[in-house]
Parts: sequence; structure tokens; C-alpha cells
Amino acid sequence: MKYGVPIQKHIFIGGMAGKKPVVPVNYEQLEQKAKSALSAEAFAYIAGGAGQGNTMISNRKAFADYELKGNMMRASSEIDLGVKLFGKEYSTPLIAAPVGVLELANPQADLAVAKACKTLNIPMIFSNQASYSIEECAEVMDENPRWFQLYWSKSDELVESFIRRAEKSGCEAIVVTLDTTSLGWRPQDLDLGYLPFLHGLGLAQYSSDPIFNKIVDQNLADGIMKSGDKPPINFRTLKNVLGVCRKYPGSFWANLRTQRAMAAVRTFINIYMRPELRWEDLPRLRTMTDLAILVKGVHTAEDAQLAIKHEVDGIIVSNHGGRQIDGAVGALKCLDNINRELGQEIPLIFDSGIRSGADVIKALALGADAVLIGRPYVYGLAVAGEKGVEAVFRHFLAEIELQLSLMGIDSIHTLDRSVLED
Repeated sequence: MKYGVPIQKHIFIGGMAGKKPVVPVNYEQLEQKAKSALSAEAFAYIAGGAGQGNTMISNRKAFADYELKGNMMRASSEIDLGVKLFGKEYSTPLIAAPVGVLELANPQADLAVAKACKTLNIPMIFSNQASYSIEECAEVMDENPRWFQLYWSKSDELVESFIRRAEKSGCEAIVVTLDTTSLGWRPQDLDLGYLPFLHGLGLAQYSSDPIFNKIVDQNLADGIMKSGDKPPINFRTLKNVLGVCRKYPGSFWANLRTQRAMAAVRTFINIYMRPELRWEDLPRLRTMTDLAILVKGVHTAEDAQLAIKHEVDGIIVSNHGGRQIDGAVGALKCLDNINRELGQEIPLIFDSGIRSGADVIKALALGADAVLIGRPYVYGLAVAGEKGVEAVFRHFLAEIELQLSLMGIDSIHTLDRSVLED
């Protein structure tokens, strides 16, 4: 399928009739349009970063520090965008990153993303903190490739249950996120006093899981609602509690009467994170599944070597889009350093800070086998739902195709450091 010229032509022809793209092509305009469509809390959660946002700035600066070179008189009208990962052929190098609580952006949330990915044959990584379950998303994707992101919680039994469900739903890989053993210091959310999980959002994988529900039952029997921190009781508190009871699966009155919905939220908060997780725990995950295992959140060559030592199948170089550690090295520089040290021992996938097709090309040239797209598609979701997600991915693919042609490159397989000036 061709993207570049046809999409460009479609937009310009529409412009003759006074029509402009519903989903802006320019990232800054896309972000601003999404902001106008989102609540203050939703935008802060999606757009915000850790601390003063310095890692987000570093991510963008890293892309600016690497400049592309092109060879003239070599343009091609046929560009091969295909990649191969873990023995599977994918038609583009783009993968939809796992993003939690997508219902903040659009009621169709993960389902809209899954449908857009199916249309374009782009793999999707189902979020551990999804608004729709693994099974619901898999159903709308048919045979389209999908992976599952895993936050390794305090309960190994729950972890194994998630993995079994991912396997049954046709997921091809498990992506273990390493960099969120606790939430980063995020001033935007803190200033609003807002964490979506406390409102019952982003818990679909949990509320649909038999092991999690068993843990909730036990916690209710043990009196979980009689212990722990509690907010001051006022009208807003009551309104939020009623909102959780409406949102959580099951009868509103049963959730309210039995306190089950709030017990589920508290259970999630208690078991969600596992700060004591260590590299030595990874082999235990291998006993749970034969699927490819990737680790996401690697910054250094040292950690990449440890990942290889512990026999993971792939590494996702990422700083969580700047949401966890403030003042961290730009992710693209991390990719460069890791690739220089390790070469291509195992697949390297890049995440964090990509805002354009040119950014994708730079990441591929520095050794990435594929890239994750996150915030841009979430903004597309906020602006126009499923079609917004689809438009964002199409814009990426069109720019990649046009840029490669103009640089005299007919396949992303030939991209390497020689096309960059740093």
C-alpha cells in the first residue's frame, strides 16, 4: 500500500474545496486540538511528564541532535516499509504503544485503537491498564497482530492469569514494563489531585480477571474497607464513590451496598506495584509462557546486557515518554549507546519522544527494528476517535514514505548510521 503521495494529494484536493484535515498533521496543532477536547484532568494525565518535564525536553532535543542526509537522483516510487520481528512479518515499522486509561480520551478507548490498527495492519500492545479487556480488544482485531504489556504486580498468581488470557487471545509477545515500580513525581496530576485509577478507570484487565476478583473477595472478607488511608468525607467524595460504583462492572446498588467497587480499587492500589522486582525474577516469567518476552524501559547498555543475560527476546529502549524520571538522558541517545555496545544481538525497539515520520527514520537508522507510537495516536483518539487514530498513523506512514524516497532509500532495511550527521 502506498501512503505518501496519495495521502498528500487527498489533503490538497480537499483543500481546494476549503476542507482542512479534521486531525491536524502538525504535532503541536494536534496536541492543542486534543487539549480543547479533553478535560483538564485527562490532558494533564496524557500530556504530563515527571518533575519539570526535563526528560521530555531531552527526548526532543536528542532527535534534533541527529540530522538526516540524503542522496539525490535516487528517488524511488516503491518503498518497502516491512519489518520482521520474532519470525513474524509486519507491513510497517510502527507499533501502537501500550497507553493506559484511554477512556480519558474517548469512550471507545482501546477498542477504537484496536480497530484502527486492524485497518492498517499495525500491531497493538494491549495495555495492562486498559479501559477494555484483552478479550474485548482481541475480538475486534481478528487476526491482526497484538502483544500484551505486563505490569508485574505483587501477585504472581495474577500475573500468570494475565499471561494465560493474553495467550488465549492470540497475543504474540509479553512486554514487561520495568520502569514503573512506582509512579513518577508528576506535578500536573498532583496539582489537580487526580489519579484515574482511584476513580475506577483503567481497571478493565483487573475487573475481568478471576484471580483479581478472588483477591477482592478475600480482602472484603478480611475487612479491607476498614483499614488504610481514607479521604475526608464531603460531597465531592460521595460523588466520586458513586462514580466508581457506576463504572465498575456489576450492579450499581450491589457495588454500593457491598463496597465491592471501592474494595477493588483499593486492592488494585495495594498490589499494582512491585518495587522489589529484580532481574533475577525474569526466569520465573519464562516458566509461565512460551511467548516472546520483551522488557520495556531500558536506558543503559548495562541493563541491556543484563536483559540479554536473562534471556529476554527483545528490548524496548524507553524512558516512558518522560513520565517516570525527570532529567533523564534523551531516549534516542540511549538507543544509540545501546546499539553501539551490543549491536543487533536481539531485536531493539524504540519508544519515547517520536512525533514525526522523520523521527521514526532516525530511530531506525540508529538500530531500532521498530518503533512505538504513543501520545500522537492518543491525541488522534481524543480528536476523532477511531478515525483519528487511523489518521495519525497514516500521516506517520506518509511522511516516512516520502522522506525515504527523497533521501534515495527504497527500503527501511538499508537504513543505518550513514544517513545521519551527529
